[in-house]
Amino acid sequence: MSRDPRELAWQKFQSHTFTEPAPDLAPYVARYWMVEWDYEEPYRQLIVPYPNVHLTFHADSTNLNGVSSGHVFQVLDGRKSVFGVAFRPGMFRPFLGRAVSTITDRVIPAAEVFTGMPVRYAVAEVEDFLRANLPEPDGKAELAAQVVERITTAPEIVRVDALAKEFDTTVRQLQRLFAEHVGVGPKWVIRRYRLHEVTEQMATGSKIDWACLAADLGYADQAHFTRDFTRMFGETPTRYAERY
Repeated sequence: MSRDPRELAWQKFQSHTFTEPAPDLAPYVARYWMVEWDYEEPYRQLIVPYPNVHLTFHADSTNLNGVSSGHVFQVLDGRKSVFGVAFRPGMFRPFLGRAVSTITDRVIPAAEVFTGMPVRYAVAEVEDFLRANLPEPDGKAELAAQVVERITTAPEIVRVDALAKEFDTTVRQLQRLFAEHVGVGPKWVIRRYRLHEVTEQMATGSKIDWACLAADLGYADQAHFTRDFTRMFGETPTRYAERY
């Protein structure tokens, strides 16, 4: 299958802006983001998932995007933009009021959860809106966020049982915590961040020993690694590496 040449020159058609949240909202919000694009012909944008719930403001709608369990494609056309709020993994359940797994792989109207939508989709107005909707503190959500944060900063963690031991809990309890507060399982989150580290290696242009890498990441063999990577990123590792 031939590659759309715009995939390797996306910066000619898109701009991305990221803003850190105010300190009082940082426990809940990872970042704000804005994407603007200009395409004369429709373009299929590959979107690779992270375990964040997103609140997205479009010209004609405001949505809540649950965590995606795999890659998705979004068709971009014309000259448009989207403003988004990326919530910290583990910290959206207090807003939602039910298990975050109930919106995994789903997009729902934001009005089902939030009230008093902002008139302007700019950081200051959105932060005032979030403050007006802040939930009560939730210790379980904070624990879930802490566990995810540990995964992101500890590349040596490749197994759920090792993670459970570190937090003095069981695999089953960790799975229940993640279903309730993250929306995907701890194994999924571990694999996602370890695969992210693979793409960082790709970006350096260094030669990768795929079989050795698969073993380091806890895969039984290279074939299992390739299937997992393709499911997450939509392409085999070698094809995805062409993006760099």
